[in-house]
Order: sequence, then C-alpha cells, then structure tokens
Amino acid sequence: MKEYSSDEMKKIYSDRCKKLGAYLTENNIGAAVFVDTEAHRDPSIPYYTGFSSDCVLAVFQDGFSILVPWDEILAKKNAFCNKIIPLTKYKCNNESATLAILNMGSSHCQSSKVDLPPYLTYPEYLEFIDTLENYDCRCDKKNTFKFITDCRVIKDEYEIECTKEAARIGDLIIDGIEEKIKTGEIKTEIDVALYIERELRLNGCERTGFDTLAAGPARSFAIHAFPGYTAGNWPDDGLSILDFGVVYKGYTSDTTVTVAKGSLNEEQKQQLNLVQKAYDECLKLYTKEHSIAEAAHHADSVFAAAKRKMPHTLGHGIGLEIHEFPRISTKQPSDLKFQPGMIVTLEPGLYDEKLGGCRLENDVLITEDGNQVLTHSRIIYI
Repeated sequence: MKEYSSDEMKKIYSDRCKKLGAYLTENNIGAAVFVDTEAHRDPSIPYYTGFSSDCVLAVFQDGFSILVPWDEILAKKNAFCNKIIPLTKYKCNNESATLAILNMGSSHCQSSKVDLPPYLTYPEYLEFIDTLENYDCRCDKKNTFKFITDCRVIKDEYEIECTKEAARIGDLIIDGIEEKIKTGEIKTEIDVALYIERELRLNGCERTGFDTLAAGPARSFAIHAFPGYTAGNWPDDGLSILDFGVVYKGYTSDTTVTVAKGSLNEEQKQQLNLVQKAYDECLKLYTKEHSIAEAAHHADSVFAAAKRKMPHTLGHGIGLEIHEFPRISTKQPSDLKFQPGMIVTLEPGLYDEKLGGCRLENDVLITEDGNQVLTHSRIIYI
C-alpha cells in the first residue's frame, strides 16, 4: 500500500471536515456533534479524525474540529483534528464536554443550531438538550447524518487503498487456508478461525471485521451459523462455509469461501453451479450503467429458473463498517445506480438443511469503466 505522510493524512481528514463544514454552512447549522461510547461506536469519528475510541467530537461550519477523548495519549498519537481536550477534564460526562467545546468553538460558526447524533436514546437526548439549553438542538436521521452517509458511500483514494490492502491480506489468508486443508493442518472450525486471527495480525491488520463464521457440512445450512465456530470438523465431506473479513487501518474486507469436499450428489453440484452462475452473471451488472435493483433481480431470476430462492440480499457496501449503504436489494429504487468509488460485496448464496449451504462472496470496487474485484474468494473443491 502507498505510504501516506503525516501532512497528507492531515489534509485527508481536514478536507473531509471542510466538506462537512460547507454543508453545515449551506444549511445554517453551527456544528455537528458525534459521540462514541461502548454502547454505540460511531464510524463518523474515525471518518473525520482517524481516531476510534470513547470520545466526543464537534465539527464546525468552517471545518474546525475539536475532539474530546477519554484516552488523551492515544488520541494525540492517532487523531487528526484541530484541538484535543481530555474527557476527564469534564469528569467523563459527554453532555458537559459537548457544552464546553460548543462554547469554545463559537468563533468557528455563525449559528446556534446543533445537530446531535440520531443514535442517542431518548433519555440521552433529553440530557443533552437540558445541558445545551442555549443551543437549538436537533436529532434527526436525515439532514446532516444523511449527508455523512452519502459521503461515505463513495470512497476516496485513501479509503480504496486501505480496503485493497485488507483485501490483499484476506487473499493471502484464503490461499493459506486452502493449502493447510490439503496438508491436514486445518481440521476443525476452531482451527480455521484461529488461523485467521493469527495471520491477520502477523500481516498488519487490527482485527476481524466481524466474528468469523466457520460452518462444516452439519451447520452450513445457516446463512450466519450460530455459534460462529465450534470444535466440529471443517471442512468435512459435503459443503462447508467460511465467512470472514480483516480490518486494515479501520477498513474491512468481507469474503465467503465455500469448500466442496468429497463426493457430492447431483443436487449439491447443481447448488454450487447455480451460485457460481449467479455470481458470474451479476458481476457484469456491477457497473455505473446498471441499477442496483437490476443486479439483485437478475440473481433472483437465476435461482428462480431452478425453483430455488436466495434468502438474503445480493450484497452490501463495506468500509469502516461491515454493512454500509447501499444494500444490493430488489427493494432499492430503480434509479439508484452503482457509482464509481463504491465498494460493495457480491455474495449470492443458497442453503438447504440436507444439502448444506453455499455462498460465494467478493468485494467489488465500482470504477468509471466497469469494476475491479478486490478479493479472490472462490469455491474450493477438495
């Protein structure tokens, strides 16, 4: 991955804050406030600062940002913002911290309107408006927070580079898994899950994007197996599924491998072929010329022709979160098209209690002239 200098990183986050500030100015909003706690992790905070931990953040109309972290030392090492003030100064009270930084940032805005994050519980919201009595507070999923969601849909160069690196490392892990299946070093669901945990960290990743799902033939009928993995055989004769992602600098990959082992019956072979067919044909529709609903409808038609039905959407956006907008769904409006800069999954799948499950999932970057498949998951035949 390209190495970014500190100055380049500062500019990336500064530009994002300025873009938000321009929106706030246009809509006569003085500041947007974000709150990150154990109860709710807000991806907007790493998006605007590169920092990911308990804190309060305010971004003002001119793009000026003030971060109030619980861990001041960590923030000073990792965050990109204009000012850092420790949350302990306000006795770790988010409402008091917010009031203080809004007052402190008054010279950076011309409006008393403040957008509070829409994930606040009602009791939390009441505490905020009581504390911020001199401000005109709003708490709405639309407006500012819809604008932020729209910004995050289209990845910038840095986000694409981070996701590509996560994808590259995920591919190395998949290759290693296939090799260790063949040598007998991976025999159980626990084996493969712990191999992923070790390898991702050895290669510079932070964590898995979500709890790894490793299901042998006895459990692969589940879309998302529960529990995520057990001491059961993996893979075993039949169809086994592995769904995992790795996180690099905050950005996650998301891939699903199906392992087909041993002698399969005709129905299992048909299921594998249908999933591969849907994947191959729908990939051609992941371009800016096609609507998202069109791709989803086509996958459904492939399965319907064989009197089968996929029980989930065809894919979803990825980034700082494992599930981001847009869902690749037939429910999307017909005028919502794939856009260059989107990174979305393509993951057709079929599941049967007797036959087992099969899903094939890769991450796809939409480009000006088509698409680029970032990961190289596959159906592995043993």
